[in-house]
Amino acid sequence: MYAMQYEVTLPADYDMGIIRRRVLERGAATDGFDGLGLKAYLVQDQANGAAVNQYAPFYLWNASAGMARFLWGGGFFTGICQSFGRPSVRHWTGVDSLAGPDVDQPAVAATRNTLALSPDVDPAGPVAEAVESLRSTAQLPGVHSSAIAVDPSRWELVHFTLWSGEPGIVPGTRYQVLHLSTPGTKELLAG
Repeated sequence: MYAMQYEVTLPADYDMGIIRRRVLERGAATDGFDGLGLKAYLVQDQANGAAVNQYAPFYLWNASAGMARFLWGGGFFTGICQSFGRPSVRHWTGVDSLAGPDVDQPAVAATRNTLALSPDVDPAGPVAEAVESLRSTAQLPGVHSSAIAVDPSRWELVHFTLWSGEPGIVPGTRYQVLHLSTPGTKELLAG
């Protein structure tokens, strides 16, 4: 599994309806994308209390070949580059992903929490703790699914969770889910 996200931060006066229409018109294009576990089309909207206007899709890939085909195979990431310029793409090596009790419900919200691993600590300890946290999170009411992954170039751990309702007090960045493509979710969440 591989996790990936890019963020397109937009001006404060940007009409977020443009992004909503874009996702409505184009979101289904990844519903059958080979190698994709899931893609959450995410936004932060200042009109809804967010600090910024942002389009920030988050991906969980079952296969790196699918991720590569998406990024430079033409037709998909190309559209983002043409519309907004080429954003930096963050990616993490997957550790684990689990289905929550609401995996069969539509996901309407997401949280992403990142944690920098201390340079003087063996990563095995914090990653093992994150796996235990993932198991606890995946059992919470309202959880669609949850995953953890690590960027070993920055030694950063990311914990990403999809929710069927508004999450309670949970650390991290909050997003609204506009569309969820799940072509490989059964394989992704099999563990």
